[in-house]
Amino acid sequence: MTDARPNTRSTRWTWIAAIWCAGALFDASQTIFTMRAMGARGSWLSPFVIVFVSWLPWMLATPLIVELARRRPIVRGAVLKAGIAHLMAFAIVSMVAEAWSAMLRVISNPWHHNPPPDFVDTWYSLLTDQIVTFVIAYALILTVTYVVESREKVQWQMSETARLNGELSRAQLAALRSQMDPHFMFNTLNSIVGLVRDQRNDAAIGMIVGLSEFLRRASEDSHRAQVTLTEEVEYLQRYIDIQKVRFGDRLRVSLDIPVELGDAQVPNLLLQPLVENAIKHGVSKRVAGGEIRVAGARYDDTLRLTVYNDGPWVREDLETTSDGVGLGNLRTRLQILHGDRSELLLRPVDTGGVEVVVTLPFLET
Repeated sequence: MTDARPNTRSTRWTWIAAIWCAGALFDASQTIFTMRAMGARGSWLSPFVIVFVSWLPWMLATPLIVELARRRPIVRGAVLKAGIAHLMAFAIVSMVAEAWSAMLRVISNPWHHNPPPDFVDTWYSLLTDQIVTFVIAYALILTVTYVVESREKVQWQMSETARLNGELSRAQLAALRSQMDPHFMFNTLNSIVGLVRDQRNDAAIGMIVGLSEFLRRASEDSHRAQVTLTEEVEYLQRYIDIQKVRFGDRLRVSLDIPVELGDAQVPNLLLQPLVENAIKHGVSKRVAGGEIRVAGARYDDTLRLTVYNDGPWVREDLETTSDGVGLGNLRTRLQILHGDRSELLLRPVDTGGVEVVVTLPFLET
């Protein structure tokens, strides 16, 4: 299918040409009106064309100025370097433009000066007369460039936010779909019924509360891109409590998350899908069950979270899952939130088992 969107570069050149043609047309017309007002006679076409074409170097230099403005923005911490770069660019463009204009006047002599104009004198006179106009023109190019850049950044941020919301919604819906699977719900409710029959009412009530809290969190917190590590661990604990009813002693889970890391910001629904994958691909496939260890640690400005299970290493099974959110979704959300400062690594452990390591910037609320 052919892309119907206009070429960005062609569109930019069209706008640049149109704006400079309009400015050149205004300057040439003003020059002719001034000549007529001062009583000048003779053909006006040659002076009109000379003045109009004199702005051609500025039109051709505009894309270069725009690129320089993007590469050397005038921002805090780089004002001096950017200022020097733009000053040099302004000087070069101004001198070249007036050299071009002076050459046209010397060659064609549109005002019929006698003796004919000298190149150096004409170039110097034009440069001193037009310097203020050139300063305004260069400043306008920079201003328009920075305004457009700011607008594009805002649009990009809005687009990335929308993308993140979409990924988070998919994660939330996938988590709900996984947990509300009929088999899962049957086992959970059957375990509750067993507790009631054994007259372990407190345990049954606790299980019902845990299930309701788990489902409520999954449905209500889907709009939050990040939560505190404490909240994420609490949500994970709800999930583990429910799964322990199903697997009993076959599921052994240890949490080693230091209290001082509790305020760290982490992506919503991060740990639960990792533990879900560990249970599915480790514990559930072994008659004796298995062990899962969740740990967290801070290294300077980095937070590292690990989820280990002693199950077999099968990359194809571990990278994707039909009823969970999968590691691809988590990698995408980490990339959107933190870019190259985050990483999700799946690897086998030398002593046996599989480990998922999530690295992200340490940011507190």
